[in-house]
Amino acid sequence: MASARDSGAGLEERDAADQNFDYMFKVLIIGNSSVGKTSFLFRYTDDSFTSAFVSTVGIDFKVKTIYRNDKRIKLQIWDTAGQERYRTITTAYYRGAMGFLLIYDITSQDSFVAVQDWGTQIKTYSWDNAQVVLVGNKLDMEEDRQVPTEDAQRLAKELGFQFFEASAKDNVNVKQVFDKLVDVICENLSENVNSDASPSANHKGAGLKDTPRSIPGGCAC
Repeated sequence: MASARDSGAGLEERDAADQNFDYMFKVLIIGNSSVGKTSFLFRYTDDSFTSAFVSTVGIDFKVKTIYRNDKRIKLQIWDTAGQERYRTITTAYYRGAMGFLLIYDITSQDSFVAVQDWGTQIKTYSWDNAQVVLVGNKLDMEEDRQVPTEDAQRLAKELGFQFFEASAKDNVNVKQVFDKLVDVICENLSENVNSDASPSANHKGAGLKDTPRSIPGGCAC
């Protein structure tokens, strides 16, 4: 597993050189500042958690390789800054992303209201078939809840997103969220292959193949 804080230059070349995987998916974690995006990422990749809040500057990433359905899948997971001043930077990374974790804080109604805007950004800047999981984080703070589960379920259904509530602190549903995102990405790619549909110009021919290959946008399928 690797971590780096840079502009991403040369990342595709390094990943293309590492052929020890079946598929490679680029995933972005987005949402308002302080909803726990970085904590969610570190819980998943390092199984660690810190209560100290440090705002992400720009964008950061980690790489984690997992096994799903007898396949070795390399996840390139990008942690984005939630502040408005970084929005132009972070949306530049939407292109080529095959999946998004859209995180809000169940104790913050404002972060939930912003989900609609984040969803619009995904539709505007990413490819049409990008898969999204809506995550209500900080389930460990149930006593401070402001967002009813039913409201989030309803919104996720309207937007066509998968939905989970989770806790990075208590490690509740973190792995399950990523597993579900990987599964729906694979299902979507299989459907595109079976229907001979091209996901987008940058993912032409993307599909579930036995031999990894490099595809513009950071996906090898």
